[in-house]
Amino acid sequence: MSSDKKTTLRIATLAIAIALVAVFTMVIRIPLGSGYLNLCDVAIAFCAFTLGPVSAAVAGALGPAFADLAGGYAQWAVVSFLVHGIEGLVMALIVKGGKGRMAFNVLAGGSGVIIVTGGYYLLSALMLVGFEAAIADVPGNLVQSIVGSVFGLVLSKAVRKAYPPVASFAW
Repeated sequence: MSSDKKTTLRIATLAIAIALVAVFTMVIRIPLGSGYLNLCDVAIAFCAFTLGPVSAAVAGALGPAFADLAGGYAQWAVVSFLVHGIEGLVMALIVKGGKGRMAFNVLAGGSGVIIVTGGYYLLSALMLVGFEAAIADVPGNLVQSIVGSVFGLVLSKAVRKAYPPVASFAW
């Protein structure tokens, strides 16, 4: 495949990944304290395990931020952009360094859980609600990010098995 075609394919895949994360963020929204629980971490973990650091970081940052803006949670857009962008980047870098070894996949998932839970706690406390109020969202963010990491990995393995060329879309 030529370099131009590969770049075009990667850009198209990135656009689809951003849309996928936004849809996963908006499809199920369960109110939680000052925000809401959703499935964005499934899509972000899928991107991290499948599409590489650039795609995971960009889709992780833009997808939830767009969903927050479109869904009436604009006050969370910056927090979502930062937390989920960092989550996607760090998870994908760990996966890339681990070259498919399960221990690295588990480490990547655990890092995503820490980044999401800690990031939302810290940023929402500083920017929006205060430390006492922010603690109420910690259990929900833990569950959301754990479920997201597990299901994102399972989905990635299934897609890579069903369509091996997806590995060439990584960026």
